[in-house]
This record gives sequence, structure tokens and C-alpha cells, in this order.
Amino acid sequence: MLTAFFTGLGLYVSTSIDNLIVLTVIFGSTPRSARWSVYWGDLLGAIILVVACLLCAFALGLIPQPWLLGLLGLIPIVLGIRLLVVKDADDEAQVANEMKKKRHVLLNVALITVTTCGADNVGIYVPLFTQTSRSQLGPLLTGLFVMLTIFCWLGYRLATMPHLTGLLKRYGSHMTAVVYIVLGCAVLWESGTITHFL
Repeated sequence: MLTAFFTGLGLYVSTSIDNLIVLTVIFGSTPRSARWSVYWGDLLGAIILVVACLLCAFALGLIPQPWLLGLLGLIPIVLGIRLLVVKDADDEAQVANEMKKKRHVLLNVALITVTTCGADNVGIYVPLFTQTSRSQLGPLLTGLFVMLTIFCWLGYRLATMPHLTGLLKRYGSHMTAVVYIVLGCAVLWESGTITHFL
């Protein structure tokens, strides 16, 4: 149980370093009175993504051969290599423009979370969820949402410390890439895909 919880913490960190920069931009362009709306919007966007990933994982769980599901581990590996080769940068101007649209802050943030994190999260969460037992799912999701709360707080704090945001922009994609590749290899190994071909 504790292992699943810490896996959830690590999973959120690995897939959301870029989102931390986005949150910093959002907090920097949003009135202080709306900071809770930013949090609830990020939470709503994350819930939408997690539910979509769980549905995909459930559908894929109907595949009888576990080693076939392990091939999904190739997705995070490819995403990691792509991050190392082509830096994945979020357009801060686009995020700022999205926040200026006449929608409630909560809905704007939820939309931004889904669009900026969607592809990466699906590519990482679905393979992992297919390898996760039902008893591990609760602690894993708890870890995800605990870390989401911490990241929102960090984004709020970083909005006042732009030099730290610069470090994240410079090295964040490399850290994320390494974690993606390690997660992909773990999925390939734990599902028996590697041993199936050896």
C-alpha cells in the first residue's frame, strides 16, 4: 500500500514538471483572490484525465495476455526519448491568453490542464494503470492527488521566484525524460514482455 502511494507521488512529479511551470504562469497572471479557483480547476482537469486513463486501462485489461499489455511500456519510453531529442516547451503566451478569455478561472485552468498534460498523462498513466491491482489503485491515486496539491502550492510560491522557474524550464524536461524511460522499462519488465521475447 505504501509503495503504491509513493508510486503515485513519483508518477505525478514525473508527468507534471511542465505543468508546474504552467501553474506558475497561471498564478502570476491571476488575482490572489482567485488562487483557490486555480487549485480546483487543476484538480478538475486532473480528475478528467485520470478517469479517461482508468477507462482506457480497464478496456485494455480485457486483453488476456499480460505480456501484450506490457508493450504499452514502449509509449513512455518513446515520450522520454522525444523529450531528450526535442524539448517539449509549453507556450507561456498561449497559457496567459487562455486565462484572459471570459470563462471562470476554474474552467480555464481545467481546460489548460487537460490540453497541456493530456497526451503525456495518457501515455504514462494508461500503461501503469493496466499493471496496477485494485488494492493498489486507491493509494496510488491518493499519492497523485496529494502531489497535485503540493504542486499547486509550489506553483503559487514560484510565481514570486522567477529564477527558480528558469531552472525548471532548463532542466525539467531532461528529468522528466529519464523518469518516463524508467517507467516504460518497468512496465515492460513487470508485465513479462521482456522475458516473453528472451
